Amino acid sequence: MKIMVTGGAGFIGSHTVLQLLEHGHEVMVYDNLSNASPVSLERVQELAGVQVQTRWADLLDAEALEGAVRDFRPDAVIHFAGLKAVGESARIPYEYYMNNVVGTLNLLAALKKHGVGRLVFSSSATVYDPQNPLPLLEGMRRGATNPYGRTKQQIEEILEDIAAADPSWRIAVLRYFNPAGAHGSGRIGEDPVGTPNNLLPFVAQVAVGLRPVVRVFGDDYDTPDGTGVRDYIHVVDLAAGHLAALHYLEGNAGLFTWNLGTGRGTSVLEVIDAFAQVKGRPVPYEIVSRRPGDVAVSLADPSKAFQDLGWKAERSFEAMCVDHWRWQESNPSGYATPAS
Repeated sequence: MKIMVTGGAGFIGSHTVLQLLEHGHEVMVYDNLSNASPVSLERVQELAGVQVQTRWADLLDAEALEGAVRDFRPDAVIHFAGLKAVGESARIPYEYYMNNVVGTLNLLAALKKHGVGRLVFSSSATVYDPQNPLPLLEGMRRGATNPYGRTKQQIEEILEDIAAADPSWRIAVLRYFNPAGAHGSGRIGEDPVGTPNNLLPFVAQVAVGLRPVVRVFGDDYDTPDGTGVRDYIHVVDLAAGHLAALHYLEGNAGLFTWNLGTGRGTSVLEVIDAFAQVKGRPVPYEIVSRRPGDVAVSLADPSKAFQDLGWKAERSFEAMCVDHWRWQESNPSGYATPAS
């Protein structure tokens, strides 16, 4: 198929593009490079031995977006592009609603105009109401507690409304838990612009000496060690979930929602300890106050994805740490690291 990938130069996007190419699909990446590097796709192309078309433009540039869809004529779109940091969203909510919600509306308008009805949407476990019992099931109540999560929730509701109004749409909503790790080659991985908003890249940057200490946001949660517990999923497994969802949409119309996680929880202190074991030395950390919008525990029930898609996470948390450290150690400055 011809697949257009918005945000395809980013962390999850680049790993998914690689798998798409390895499975024989033709890919065009649409990305504004606000939190990504074009080097990621250069390396993807090296690994796959296949070229990728690119458009470096913004979702808020409706004319450029419509032109990309018109010129490429994709069979399907995987929509990653969007701002994604919980804490940052509380500081600059306007930018999050514009980028994520308005940008998605622009994409939907372009797809509708050119008759593209197959879409895989990158959603998030942050859409769930924190009062839900654990583990989280797709049918549970939504109730995001921060602007980032609310943008994802609003987009989900928009997609549900358009799918109900027009049965020709084929939409997969994938609720990620906590992506981590890197490609086993060490050539592509997570390279956040500025201060990392996710735990594992922050821990990795401290481990490699780029930052002095890991900040642990709160140690007074109702968890075994007082720190937040999350369901970490290897980015390579996560990418495979997108291909499984694309395949499912070939034979099924409507809107479908799946959790992509492992069902296993790891605390912040357990993450730091695991990374220290991989590195062979302690990783320094300090306890600071809680971060606005965070919940104590987030844990998936991924059984529906296995039942419908035949997909499940295959890689362990230890493998995530090993792969992430291989990436970070080989690329201490991310994609700006000079070629060896």
